[in-house]
Amino acid sequence: QVQLVESGGESVQAGGSLRLSCAASGRTFSAYAMGWFRQAPAKEREFVARIIRSGDITYSGDSVKGRFTFSRDNAKNTVYLQMNSLKPEDTAVYYCAADLRGNYRYTEPSSYDYWGRGTQVTVSS
Repeated sequence: QVQLVESGGESVQAGGSLRLSCAASGRTFSAYAMGWFRQAPAKEREFVARIIRSGDITYSGDSVKGRFTFSRDNAKNTVYLQMNSLKPEDTAVYYCAADLRGNYRYTEPSSYDYWGRGTQVTVSS
């Protein structure tokens, strides 16, 4: 079992920044990849970013490339999503997820085994 708890979501103005955190517990943190997804009302869950176990390589969705940075601190069992130049279309509930199987289809929610409950990000224009 892996427990994931997100934090850091809040309401901000367009152009602002936020840093989301996701604390993990229950398994050796450095043994699995992590992902961030988001879901806006009436929309499907969307891939945001993924980071490999070591943290050396990250992948980002097209809508956030160049604005969001994904990092991890394996000593603290925590991943971070630094979000800059926020836009109203970034408004969503953001979820972190753990991939214990090493799936190559990392943009698909079904590739992840454990999920947090999410944190709300609201960007106003």
